[in-house]
Amino acid sequence: MHFKLLQREKKYSGKIIDLTIDRLVYPSGNETIREIIEHPGGAVILCVFENKDILLVKQYRHPFAKDVIELPAGKLDKNEDPLLCAQRELREETGFAAKQWSKLTSLYATPGFCNEILHVYLAQDVYHHELGTALEEGEASIEVIRLPIIEAISKIEREEIIDGKTIAGILLGARKLGIQ
Repeated sequence: MHFKLLQREKKYSGKIIDLTIDRLVYPSGNETIREIIEHPGGAVILCVFENKDILLVKQYRHPFAKDVIELPAGKLDKNEDPLLCAQRELREETGFAAKQWSKLTSLYATPGFCNEILHVYLAQDVYHHELGTALEEGEASIEVIRLPIIEAISKIEREEIIDGKTIAGILLGARKLGIQ
């Protein structure tokens, strides 16, 4: 089903997102409104050590008013290559870097109201980066967690990890690595 666009109005332009309101017509002739969050997208990193440990970050997420366990990730800068963003975010958030990178997938974060596309990468041949972390002020409380990927999968099953990009990255990565 395709809609006919009658009007598009940008209602808000922010630091991270913009809000656009579309007035549409269904094929039936009825009108509707769609609120669209516009986001530049991001990169997500499943960083896997030789022993199959992975890196996660635990950080405060204001919409939920609690700490959330996630894969390292970050917002794309304007016209930034997603792989370069992934490499930068891994260094900044964890102090690690990797020599081997492969793309696991891209995913729509919340397609019902947002155009954000997340690019999920597998990082291997991991080493500690001499520059350490470079966190933004809002990320100062990030805790880096290293644990076996099998334990991360158990945390998903126990709903201790409930972030969608993290679940997708861990499960796709485990599958690619032949981990059950």
